[in-house]
Amino acid sequence: MADPRILIALDYSEPKEAEALVARLDPTRCRLKVGKELFTRGGPALVERLQSRGYEIFLDLKFHDIPNTVAGACYAAAELGVWMVNVHALGGRRMMEAARDGVDRVSRPPLLIGVTILTSMGPEDLAEVGLDPAPGLLVERLATLASRSGLDGVVCSPRETEMLRGVLGGGFKLVTPGIRPAGSTAGDQVRITTPADAVRMGSDFLVIGRPITAAPDPLAALAAIEQEMAQTANTQPQP
Repeated sequence: MADPRILIALDYSEPKEAEALVARLDPTRCRLKVGKELFTRGGPALVERLQSRGYEIFLDLKFHDIPNTVAGACYAAAELGVWMVNVHALGGRRMMEAARDGVDRVSRPPLLIGVTILTSMGPEDLAEVGLDPAPGLLVERLATLASRSGLDGVVCSPRETEMLRGVLGGGFKLVTPGIRPAGSTAGDQVRITTPADAVRMGSDFLVIGRPITAAPDPLAALAAIEQEMAQTANTQPQP
């Protein structure tokens, strides 16, 4: 069975735009990320339509609330049949444990992932809200707490993957946004990395949006990134 590592961010305001893009892709070569704006517009019905096309869905709603509310939201997402769902690790241990209980109420739970520090936040942003301005220290603490709370992995910057691999081992999933092929614009991401570097540093899944969704030929853009990732994998030393 195909296990695509590229998660395409459907950062659209209208479901019809997202579905037009999806029709030009291949569910054996990518998964899809549905975020807050698109889900608010399209709702569960959109997720179901995308899944009916053969796509596995990362429902990126970043739940962050009291434990009981998050447990219920995660259970609803799991019942929808999504492949991955996420919560904010800043919600704390009790909230994340409740999320774990929520997804485990279905027979085939989705991957449950914690959001550490948003890749749009730099040191000044962190300091402004009273957090340590060194993103790596915060990410390590939150990822370790997520692991101890029963989560399957975390969303993190590619620049933090090597550190997290050393701390949490190979079984813990690392999902990395902020991926931009060489020559692409950074957009609103601050801590970004190329697909090749992300693979070298240990990312399990790469979230990529505009470099694919805004390309004249999205499938060709996806193929180019796949090739870059494959070349990187082939040049890595074998154990």
